Amino acid sequence: MDKESQILHYIKMNPFISQQELSDKVGLSRPAVANYIASLTKRGEIKGRGYIVREKSSIICIGGANTDRKARTNQRVQLYSSNPVNITETCGGVARNFAENLSKLGLSTSLMTCVGDDKEGHWILKETKSQGVDVSQVWVIPTERTGTFTTLLDITGKSIVSMADMNIYEKLTISMFEEKWSYLTTATAVFLDTNIPEECIRYIIKRCSDENIPIYIDPVSSVKAQKLPFRLDGVELLVHNREEAEILADIKIASFEDCQIACEKIRQRGVQNIIISLGDQGVYYFSSEESGHLPPFNTDVVDVTGAGEAFASCTMYGIMNGESLVSACQLGLAGAALTFQTEKSISSFLNPEKLREIVEEFS
Repeated sequence: MDKESQILHYIKMNPFISQQELSDKVGLSRPAVANYIASLTKRGEIKGRGYIVREKSSIICIGGANTDRKARTNQRVQLYSSNPVNITETCGGVARNFAENLSKLGLSTSLMTCVGDDKEGHWILKETKSQGVDVSQVWVIPTERTGTFTTLLDITGKSIVSMADMNIYEKLTISMFEEKWSYLTTATAVFLDTNIPEECIRYIIKRCSDENIPIYIDPVSSVKAQKLPFRLDGVELLVHNREEAEILADIKIASFEDCQIACEKIRQRGVQNIIISLGDQGVYYFSSEESGHLPPFNTDVVDVTGAGEAFASCTMYGIMNGESLVSACQLGLAGAALTFQTEKSISSFLNPEKLREIVEEFS
């Protein structure tokens, strides 16, 4: 089979395949592949990017997918000393956790991230796919190690210190997302975390806004929140903690009144719905129609890892199903409560019926 026939064969197998992926498969440079595609298009063999029309049904989650390593001690942590711990590993990453949570809630989800060509990366893809998430758009980068997130948990399940090795995400470029944009245009919505490079974040937010694709954002950390552009037009929901909100609003938050002021300032940047997570004080929610404070649902805490993503993804689920912001937040608090009760980053009991059952219990 000649090179042109090979290229056409791979396009028929995956109409959303990128030129770089074709280049890797057929052993040609990317410009050479582009020339072949131009020739095939001119002859009418193919009719442009995204050759098969797909219904807009999938939520595409863009950002981190890594291994969560949790070291748990059964006694008070002694800093600068050896601590006896039990170590467990689970699949993690904000975007990956979002995709799995939303899949458990019955929504069609796809993950767009990168992993290394190593056992951790292959394990993450296998496990994530087994949970009903489409992983066909994940880049596997042979020269990089899959990201890891390591945290030390004290006897109460709270994190004492966390360490993140996320260098692999710096390999993502705007051109890589450009190549997959025909796939992104099929999305019902896009979820974005800030693990990816700043220029990619800006590109995705701007293009989603221009093409009316709803986008939901979790800034991940106070440091990474600074990657967000000033204009956030088209952002349907922004979920962040107190420190991240202080950075984005450029004010100190010490009260619920401060939360209101911060939300008003952030909304001026283009965001429709804003939530500030306040830890054991619950959450503050804000939109043009409603605002207020909700306390957390009290539950036993086994492990806090993944609870933030559970809250945000369940809230996102509520909004996408037409719930008011306060009702969506209640679903989010129910999802967080479920996740607190397990050592896993995602609760195996997560489903819409269970969420509503918990909301009714605490209402």
